[in-house]
Amino acid sequence: MTTCEDPSGDRQEQGDEFMDILEERRRSSDLGHALRTFTPSPYRGAPPLSASALNRTVLESQYLRYVTKEVAMETGESVDLVREEASGILEEMSQNLQLGFIRLLGFTLSKVFKRLFSHINVNQDGLNRLQQAIQESPVILMPNHRSYVDFLVLSYILFTYDLPIPVIAAGIPLMDMKMVGEILRRSGAFFIRRAIGSDKLYWAVLSEYVKNIVRTGYAPVEFYVEGFRSRTLKSLTPKLGMMHMVLEPFFKGEVYDITLVPISISYDRVLEESLLAHELLGVPKPRETTMGLLKARRVLEEDYGSMHVSFGMPLSVRQLTKGRVDRCQYNLLPRDLPQRPSVETQECVSWLAQQVIRVQEQGSILSPWSLMACLVLQDHQNTHPVLLPGEEPEKGLPWELLTQRTLWLKGLAISFGARLDWPEQLSENQVMSSSMALHRSVIRCHQGRVTLLEEEEGPVGAGPFTAEEGVVRRAGKVLMVAAYRNQAVHVFIRPAMLALAIHTAHSSQREDIYSYFRFLLDLFSNDFIFITGRSSQDFEEACSLLRKCGAVQTSQQEVTSLEEGQSTTSFLRALLQPFVDAYQVVFSHLCVEGVEVFTERQMFPAVRSLASKLLLSGELKSYEALSSDTQKNVLSALLRLEAVTRLRTAEQSEFRANKPAIRRIAETLAGRLPVQTVPNPRL
Repeated sequence: MTTCEDPSGDRQEQGDEFMDILEERRRSSDLGHALRTFTPSPYRGAPPLSASALNRTVLESQYLRYVTKEVAMETGESVDLVREEASGILEEMSQNLQLGFIRLLGFTLSKVFKRLFSHINVNQDGLNRLQQAIQESPVILMPNHRSYVDFLVLSYILFTYDLPIPVIAAGIPLMDMKMVGEILRRSGAFFIRRAIGSDKLYWAVLSEYVKNIVRTGYAPVEFYVEGFRSRTLKSLTPKLGMMHMVLEPFFKGEVYDITLVPISISYDRVLEESLLAHELLGVPKPRETTMGLLKARRVLEEDYGSMHVSFGMPLSVRQLTKGRVDRCQYNLLPRDLPQRPSVETQECVSWLAQQVIRVQEQGSILSPWSLMACLVLQDHQNTHPVLLPGEEPEKGLPWELLTQRTLWLKGLAISFGARLDWPEQLSENQVMSSSMALHRSVIRCHQGRVTLLEEEEGPVGAGPFTAEEGVVRRAGKVLMVAAYRNQAVHVFIRPAMLALAIHTAHSSQREDIYSYFRFLLDLFSNDFIFITGRSSQDFEEACSLLRKCGAVQTSQQEVTSLEEGQSTTSFLRALLQPFVDAYQVVFSHLCVEGVEVFTERQMFPAVRSLASKLLLSGELKSYEALSSDTQKNVLSALLRLEAVTRLRTAEQSEFRANKPAIRRIAETLAGRLPVQTVPNPRL
């Protein structure tokens, strides 16, 4: 059993007692575990319903009949032909949950997890709350998504603790894997196409299928509110399509309440770490195949440390939406007719998704390596220029200094409310050394100094590569380390933005600093998730945390930085600097003469090429400017700020740059222009 530290240094009453579920598996029979009696207590209002009966209910629903007739009229096809198409969509999509396959998966995963992880720690209190919630209302399980292991481990945990197995929204590529796809389907996965677009019939079948599962309480529904696996290991902007589907039965009064359960999954080391970093550098994601899975068996030879799964406090949709949505609007039309959600409903659903992500972040468990990664990257950025062939590398960060800084950062993180997995029974040196050993593919300690390894050589037979290609190769290791730093960023992001605002606003006036803080909040709201309408609370929280650690003093009129807090504010500003640099590189590219109308496919390689040149010249220190995800976030920010316009008439997505607006944003970010005081209602 492990305990995570809280800000007071004491054990928190709820959610901090973790049990290692692999401990029992290492002592007893895996076959006995898989074949034991499994009698979960389902939602008390749920009628007995088979997978085939659920499908019939969907196909016979008045809603789907109505949409089928509409599609037939719009396309000129017969109603019977459209119904047949709907039946085919449902057959492709639907799960076929069977206990026998759950047992098979349970047996297999026991073997696999014991090879991969030293511990899988689960908070017992969270499971107890989940067990109660499942019996009282339809439950939606909402984990963060960092690895393909995520949905496997959740089903495994629920099976281990005799809780109902969820039905899980999965991408269609997994269905196409021979044998594996069918095993996943019979273990509860239902498969969704990636690009649905404006396919009215597909949307109707999917939404009716999901809503029927929720209405009937057939099983808990599990989906990732972020939509995709995060390649940067930090929270992504929520995707709201599935969120609307699962909540509609409540809005229409078809169920009394729905319970959302945020789940935080934290890894010491992610299986796909190298793959994710290379995807960020433009290497295409490999197609999911059974053969690829078999070839990946070598991962079983690696050590991935511990995993923490924290089941958050169940959230009542009824309580959270009280006063936010007028559900009477749904009584104006028959429930079976399609209804476009009102602006009020859309804003409420978006707000709920943001709340879930905030709870996920608060429930995450930081490893010592996440703290070390913050410091190693800052040292790398400050002291490690890009080297040309034949040049001697810098010697890196002294081990004693890294230890000292990590312990300082540990204290700061705890004071900011972080939850840490820091083994109390080991010495500080042992904790950090074991973290280094776990991540030896990216870092080493040689002659008392810690350095990042660099991927300077290409595949055998690939021949020489250009200087720019060398930069991209070296960036792979940096982005791998940055991903683990990103696991800790949510702890520091608000104080970091305040520290940057104080430094850049050239004023100690509270109003000026708050204006710049809001500007940063808005600009970076695709890279970091903030709850809409809470900018004032975020600012006050940041002030409180920096006051608490002695970095600032505040009054009603002023916020001033203190000399004794310089190390804290310098660290926090440096934490944001890679993102600031990456945004400025994109701004520079879009302001170049000749860049007027562009596509993403044109922009990303061009930005990567510019960043590589700047890295080689020494003008840029951050390799993270090469990340495609960061570049996409900059584009999204510029669209939101109306500095870039999407050309809707284009055959493919094209964009037009408003260069004066982009220059103003760039100058404001650099502190050379004051913040425009036009209020943003989002904040």
